[in-house]
Amino acid sequence: MSVNRPTAGSVMLSCMPLAAMAVVAVADVVAGPGVGFLPLVSLGPAFAGLVGGWRRTALIGAMALALCAGLGLYDGLFEGRRGLTALASVAGVTAAGVAAAVMRSRREAELAGMRLIAEAAQRVLLRPVQRTAGPLQVAVSYTSAVAEARIGGDLYEVVASPHGVRVIVGDVQGKGLAAVETAAVVLGAFREAAHDEPSLLGLGKRLERSVSRDPEGEKFVTAVLAEIGSGGEAAVLSFGHPAPMVVCADGTVHFPQPPSYALPLGLGAYAADDPEPYRVGFVPGDQMLLYTDGVTEARDDTGSFYPLADRAHLLEESDAHRALEGVREDLLRHTAGPLHDDAAMLLLRYHGHGRGEGGYLPGA
Repeated sequence: MSVNRPTAGSVMLSCMPLAAMAVVAVADVVAGPGVGFLPLVSLGPAFAGLVGGWRRTALIGAMALALCAGLGLYDGLFEGRRGLTALASVAGVTAAGVAAAVMRSRREAELAGMRLIAEAAQRVLLRPVQRTAGPLQVAVSYTSAVAEARIGGDLYEVVASPHGVRVIVGDVQGKGLAAVETAAVVLGAFREAAHDEPSLLGLGKRLERSVSRDPEGEKFVTAVLAEIGSGGEAAVLSFGHPAPMVVCADGTVHFPQPPSYALPLGLGAYAADDPEPYRVGFVPGDQMLLYTDGVTEARDDTGSFYPLADRAHLLEESDAHRALEGVREDLLRHTAGPLHDDAAMLLLRYHGHGRGEGGYLPGA
């Protein structure tokens, strides 16, 4: 069982109200009543309202009032108006601190509720992929460029269909909620069409129509589709997306390029011809890494891009998930800080056994 231990910063903030009142009390006793330190006792409830709950703020305020009254009697300030004025200032600040603490607690509760809803939406949008699909082992890594976010504009999915295992990795133009909405449109269309469309080109056209109908309008999506069947090769269809990295069983690394480059999804109306699928050798023992440009365009402090091809040896790890996590950790070391763009990676390992949803067997 793990226990959340308070950090040094949180302990310091927690002690600040009491420390402030102690400093004011000592200064008032040393300097005497002529300097007028007494109203500064209100710093205690003021700090408490910033960092604590309303009950703790009220308690600190009561302590500040008691301290103010004691110092006022010691200094003889209640013979005039100064003592009552100091008490009134402490009481006023305490009331304001309690009100601020109540409002902050409500906002924090609302934020926690919104975060739970967002996490549920994230799980639906980028749900965990199955570890095996037909003849493949599958591993996924996603790193969002937005602090504390789990998803952004990158997307991925794996579907075991009657036509083979179909995969998509894509990158939506832009960032933020608008990009997430477009990613949801693409993933919803892919999950449905992957089962229905007999050809990879037909699947791509369905996605193009879905993005074109998006009411947000001017968004486009780079994407790569892959279909792995039983013939010892994969069909790949690219819509302006980086080529996949294929690591052969003998360690050879290559990035198979399409015969012609197609426009991203959402810009198909400006294309003269349909995109052209191409074949890539993919046999048992091979690995295919699909990724977004947040990986290959990540820079170090000298401006150098991440050398993905030189890191192919990291995929020699026997466990696919640990291998991909090793690449992710190496990517973060390369940038020596947070990424400036979302980075998604999907690793396919052809282990050469398993039966697909449509009943195919590798090598049959």
